[in-house]
Amino acid sequence: MKNRALFYSIVAVGVVAVSSGGVLVRLAADASPLAVAAWRLVLATVVLVPIALFRGTLWNVKRSDLALGFASGAALALHFVLWISSLGHTSVASSVLFVSTHPVFVALGGALFLGERVRRPLTVGIGLALVGGAVVGWSDLAGGAWAGDLLALGGGFFASVYFLLGRRLRADMALVDYTAITYGTAAVLTLVACLAARVPLVGFAPASYVWLFLLALGPQLIGHTTFNWALGHLPAAKVSVLILGEPVGAAILAYLVFGETLTWPRALGALIILVGIYISVRTKEVVDGSRS
Repeated sequence: MKNRALFYSIVAVGVVAVSSGGVLVRLAADASPLAVAAWRLVLATVVLVPIALFRGTLWNVKRSDLALGFASGAALALHFVLWISSLGHTSVASSVLFVSTHPVFVALGGALFLGERVRRPLTVGIGLALVGGAVVGWSDLAGGAWAGDLLALGGGFFASVYFLLGRRLRADMALVDYTAITYGTAAVLTLVACLAARVPLVGFAPASYVWLFLLALGPQLIGHTTFNWALGHLPAAKVSVLILGEPVGAAILAYLVFGETLTWPRALGALIILVGIYISVRTKEVVDGSRS
């Protein structure tokens, strides 16, 4: 896509969509982390798989790409389970910030496995984002919320695996096929985990089903799918750093919905992250040639 303004406007919509994830998980508090992940992924899969089958291209996916798609789905499942679990042990803002350390892992993985050069502006942007995350997370570490922060950090690592595999596959695979395979695999794995752990998937308050539906619609179908689309146009590290706008939106929503305090470390950290994103997107790297 040659229109950079339009491209980043679409990405901004994705950032806003995923920013609501932490708040929606908290609102569906009577559902366990595994159940939340399962519902979110199953509902998204129910929408995407019929579309992919109707298009007919899903049957033409190469076996090697299919295997990598399954691996991407497994990484996505682990990302969700760890991140959603962290929300029960730390604040929404800090959970989202620690899970957003994935640009570091993505930058390293992209250079090692995809041959993608990490340019200086992107390196500076990632560094600033990490500094912002450290500023926000310091108060939680001092307050004993380290367990939740570590869970979120693990979620960030598996998110990086998901993005790197997505970047590799989106060069050859249509967006709807890739997301159907990835979300579908993650949905099956989280359902199996729920059954193995005897986690209830029903019996929640009526309002919780509304929040679960909105999780599938906003953060998953709109948010994650937007980023998977962007992976067909940008290096994985750059897409990964763009998602760091999520913590800022999540902190604002948590303040509006739950009254979570916007302390000066969180405000300062958010500002540093935004500066890092701005520096990262200044280079003109939007490329064409991907599958839609």
